Amino acid sequence: MHVRSAAQPLWQQLQATAGVVLAVQRGQSGTAALEALDPAQRPGAQALAFQVWRNLGRAQALRDALVERRPPPATDALLCTALALLWDPQAAPYDAHTLVNQAVQALKQGASGRAHASFINACLRRFLREQEALVAATNSNLQALWNHPVWWIELLQSQYPGHWQDLLHAANGRAPMTLRVNLRKCTVAQYLEQLLQAGIEALAGAGAAIYLVRAVPVNQLPYFAQGWVAVQDAAAQLAAPLLLEGLGPRPRILDACAAPGGKTAHLLDLADAQLLALDTDPQRLLRVRENLERMGLQAELRQGDAAEPAQWWNGQLFDGILLDAPCTASGIVRRHPDVRWLRRATDIAQLAAQQQRLLEALWPLLAPGGRLVYCTCSLFAAEGSGQISRFLGRHNDAHALPAPGHMLPGPVQTPFGNRPTPNEDHDSFFYALLEKRHR
Repeated sequence: MHVRSAAQPLWQQLQATAGVVLAVQRGQSGTAALEALDPAQRPGAQALAFQVWRNLGRAQALRDALVERRPPPATDALLCTALALLWDPQAAPYDAHTLVNQAVQALKQGASGRAHASFINACLRRFLREQEALVAATNSNLQALWNHPVWWIELLQSQYPGHWQDLLHAANGRAPMTLRVNLRKCTVAQYLEQLLQAGIEALAGAGAAIYLVRAVPVNQLPYFAQGWVAVQDAAAQLAAPLLLEGLGPRPRILDACAAPGGKTAHLLDLADAQLLALDTDPQRLLRVRENLERMGLQAELRQGDAAEPAQWWNGQLFDGILLDAPCTASGIVRRHPDVRWLRRATDIAQLAAQQQRLLEALWPLLAPGGRLVYCTCSLFAAEGSGQISRFLGRHNDAHALPAPGHMLPGPVQTPFGNRPTPNEDHDSFFYALLEKRHR
């Protein structure tokens, strides 16, 4: 059970959480919606919102069983928020009657919802009376059972017929907090010793990865401010070594979509590269600068659209290009559970077209013999293997080198990726490594 703060009544937390849930349904990312809240509200609202998003499919099915006509959007968001927090007694963050009373209070305190307070009170109290039967009745609902949109589930069933259930189980779980050790500062063994002294349990992973048994605030990590470690998923840690393997000393590298800078820093940690970090968003580019400064690294930072090289390119070819392309983020929903409700099926084709545009614009900037890493944090083939197959069909000077392909979270065994061991847990990523042939 969560302990309520006297300074932050539960009804206010529920009000803020429902507002964030509604913002995502209207097309705003969960991260942006949470950042728009008052800082005092943010931690509580984030914890509740994450639980709501992980149970929203069930909540919506229960809502449909309880009401003949959906209430207005803001009221509906609060009703679904309450149901998502209530439906599983083992996971409910507060006592059921407290949640109901405070949800009704949240409506009463909001000018637009006062008229619906009695209606919502009746719905939630009926749910408490008939909870077992209502939950059982929604077990046949695919969206309720898996807490993902039906189109998403059906796409995974089509692309991964033997493993779609494993993928959804993994997506509904919680990701580990994974660190990457800055090998210019210390070794993995040395940092594990620092964590041990700080009372933080951890396991070594592959390469420079360390997994924390329990997540902690970054300010509790030894020497975090001094740049000894970065927070980075294990799958994301493969980008830099994959690109650098086979490149000569002091390679000229483009990180085409650099923000927030985790992969940028990793490239510079591993090689004395001449690196240009590019991003379209000036605010996100500031985060790249801050991350590099904390790690004690330097790169040239430039604002620009990677798909429009004429705006920023000086004509000098690159030895390596990292294209961490915009995507649906379908592979990281356990870290960002709002994504499943933010995305629409039509987004896949739109993002695949953007990825193709980026590939076509950047390929001419690569020197003969140079290498390009294309990666996305997506499960969907249109953004991964399908995208690269189409690219290779258009470019006879592009040669695919061995790469991880579709990396899927465990416990999964597929032809596309390896099953991770317990201390090699990672998000879902796609990686392709392309070499430019000499003509």
